Amino acid sequence: MKYDFTTIMNRHGMDAIAVDAVGSEMGGAPHAPKDGFDVIPMWVADMNFATVPTVQEAVIERAKHPAFGYFIPTEEYYQSIIRWQETRNGVKGLTRESIGYENGVLGCVVSALTAFAAPGDKILLHSPTYIGFTYSIENSGYKIIHSPLKQDENHVWRMDYDDMDRKLKENHIHVAVFCSPHNPCGRVWEQWEIEKAMEIYRDNDCVVISDEIWSDIILNGNKHIPTQSVSEDARNRTIAVYAPSKTFNLAGLVGSYHIIYSKYLKDRVDANGSKSHYNNMNVLSMHALIGAYRQEGYEWVDELCQVLGKNVNYAWDYIQENFKGVQVSKPEGTYMLFLDCSQWCKSKGITIDELLKAGWDVGVAWQDGRSFHGPWAIRMNLALPFSRVQEAFERLQKYVFKI
Repeated sequence: MKYDFTTIMNRHGMDAIAVDAVGSEMGGAPHAPKDGFDVIPMWVADMNFATVPTVQEAVIERAKHPAFGYFIPTEEYYQSIIRWQETRNGVKGLTRESIGYENGVLGCVVSALTAFAAPGDKILLHSPTYIGFTYSIENSGYKIIHSPLKQDENHVWRMDYDDMDRKLKENHIHVAVFCSPHNPCGRVWEQWEIEKAMEIYRDNDCVVISDEIWSDIILNGNKHIPTQSVSEDARNRTIAVYAPSKTFNLAGLVGSYHIIYSKYLKDRVDANGSKSHYNNMNVLSMHALIGAYRQEGYEWVDELCQVLGKNVNYAWDYIQENFKGVQVSKPEGTYMLFLDCSQWCKSKGITIDELLKAGWDVGVAWQDGRSFHGPWAIRMNLALPFSRVQEAFERLQKYVFKI
């Protein structure tokens, strides 16, 4: 490979909660491991890979100039997004007028909710549910109604369309949050699935906020279908949100963008996002996006997805062969596993807390999945060098699932 995805990067003391928060008082952080075990960070959803070099080059080049005053996004910024969306997602005819800025995907969710719903209103989401949705939506005064995903006979996560339609009607819901690819389940929705969901949203007069931050991380030959592409109605009903942060490990730089074709929707989202006067782009994050979306970034992401696909395939196979009673659907996108440990725990008479701690004790810093609405779930980040993924699963087999 052209790029390095094998070096074990030392992130200690370099502003990384994935390693530095382990053993701290931070809510949700894994306990520190026992003596003799180092930490393998598998909880926070950022990557343990160095970003594409063109990101650093772009940021360093801009930082050479000693003034960092007020600015406006450059034409290069917009053209970088337009080229990326056309090349990666097949988006045609996108113009800068349809692109807007938000400090983060969750910030855009809140901006859109405040534009189209009132505090106390109910919002439809699928469950399992990304913890960030739960916190940002509920903290903003809205009530979440969950439509649970179901696994079919092949353990593939599916939407329950009848349940969606019934809950939209019963609760008089007119705003829904859609996650594509889905976090934490890793589903990459097929076109027919998105079309059917959008028909239900249309029939119930719902504005759809589509979180597509994981759209670049697609594994094993699957394909991301932009929600706005499935119909003309979807194009004008949907607020789609993207960011380079998950793709290129840039969460600490902040910055996302939305694509909204409907002038009515965009005017309202932009107005709400601007009211604090602090929802503004950071000049270095602008140059980071431009650096990421250069030609080298396209090549880097292709290699990244090969690496992550190998990690996912290894982890899934290992669980099937060695962790009897642990159920997991193989992710088609993202780099997260969502383990259902209910059968294993019940057969051993062990609580999910005891299982989590057993992993933490040997340095496998995995994440409690209950906050994602999985009562017996554990979430695992596989965006590490393959050698670290192997080490983590060998420790789990030797010290944890042999109980």
